[in-house]
Amino acid sequence: MRKILSKIGIGCCMIAALLCVGSCNDKLEIQQAYPFTIETMPVPKKLKVGETAEIRCQLKRDGYYIPTTYQIRFFQPDGKGELKMDNGTIFLPNDFYPLEKETFRLYYTSASTDQQTIDVYVQDSFGQLVQLTFSFNNDSSKDEE
Repeated sequence: MRKILSKIGIGCCMIAALLCVGSCNDKLEIQQAYPFTIETMPVPKKLKVGETAEIRCQLKRDGYYIPTTYQIRFFQPDGKGELKMDNGTIFLPNDFYPLEKETFRLYYTSASTDQQTIDVYVQDSFGQLVQLTFSFNNDSSKDEE
């Protein structure tokens, strides 16, 4: 009986040792792509032609991987207007521009009496994408005052 229990104990120890050795992995896993969001302050809903809306933005990352870069672009499906960065860069639709700061401002100037919509896209160097959509209506009531 002791021989049987001894053999079972030795067998269990061997299996445990094999599981411990087999589960070891000397590769260090470094997370590179962290999710992120863009937070904005409220923006006006109505603009007259030539009026500019300031869009205050803050990039919020869930983690930091130093070589990560961010790019920004925009598309305007409705209306006409101009979007520019706080450093003076005027955006062309669908062109990528480097996002060099985590806190930045965008300025949208209306050039249309129609409803206007702009889609702003921020993408990191790993292909993760965040989309923001802003809509503006024409405010002709300001002209009548």
